[in-house]
Amino acid sequence: MPPLGALQDKGYKVAIITDGRMSGASGKVPSAIHFSPEALDGGMLAKVQTGDRIRFDAKKGEIILLVEDTELKARSIDSPDLSANTHGFGRELFVSVRQSVGMAEEGASLFDISGKERA
Repeated sequence: MPPLGALQDKGYKVAIITDGRMSGASGKVPSAIHFSPEALDGGMLAKVQTGDRIRFDAKKGEIILLVEDTELKARSIDSPDLSANTHGFGRELFVSVRQSVGMAEEGASLFDISGKERA
């Protein structure tokens, strides 16, 4: 969060939107965490690509991916490829957590009550 806060201090409008689990997300940077449905299960976040613009209106509770409808429909969300998302920013430290944590809408528990295997 500190790098995003530094960008805000320079006048940029920044926010974080994630279906990930994180702490320390309170403060001056607008945050939508535990976003559901999640990317792993084909949620809209699976369609986000580098360079996309997102409208994030915390007051209205809206998160809109600003991509042409035809482009959005062409992006597959059946099985997002997260294989390159295993290292960097401490990701390698939390492999066991990612493999066992439940969905946000189920409370993001480490105790899997759904019976689903996590990636």
